[in-house]
Amino acid sequence: MAKRLFDIVLALLALLLFSPVLLAAALAVWLDSGRPVLFAQTRVGRATQPFQLYKFRSMVVDAAQRGSHSTAQNDPRITRVGRFLRRSSVDELPQLLNVLRGDMSLVGPRPDVPAQRSNYTEDQWALRHRVRPGITGLAQALYRSSATPQQRLQADLDYAQHHGLLVDLRIIGLTVVQLFRRNAN
Repeated sequence: MAKRLFDIVLALLALLLFSPVLLAAALAVWLDSGRPVLFAQTRVGRATQPFQLYKFRSMVVDAAQRGSHSTAQNDPRITRVGRFLRRSSVDELPQLLNVLRGDMSLVGPRPDVPAQRSNYTEDQWALRHRVRPGITGLAQALYRSSATPQQRLQADLDYAQHHGLLVDLRIIGLTVVQLFRRNAN
């Protein structure tokens, strides 16, 4: 209950604080590549319940028809504005709405698309989905985007086994450091 209250309060504060950034990002996406401004995708949540994850659209409108659910380093489907949104992680800010809805938490394993089910054993899949997925997680805090699939899986499973408010605060702090480190480069 304390974690859920923490998520709601921080998500509301973040939405208020970042509202100018949200408006600027929406306008930039619209001017650069039209509508829709938001991208919605089915993801797997807590107890393997599907939900719609929201992001600012950083790829061309028909990106799903042009390639897979994962993106490559210089993926041609990423728009000019989308490159900045991804580098700065501003594309993730609409997920604060997912947090308010209860689909996600601020911290947890990043939510998978249903097609990623085959990457897990039965036990791994069950353990990973005992907790709400998060906007950031242990894998992002430790590795940002450079984690191997095995490192990401191990970090997600470690979090599912050892989650809590203090762990979340540590992960949020590490994530902020990663964001500043990445944007300084």
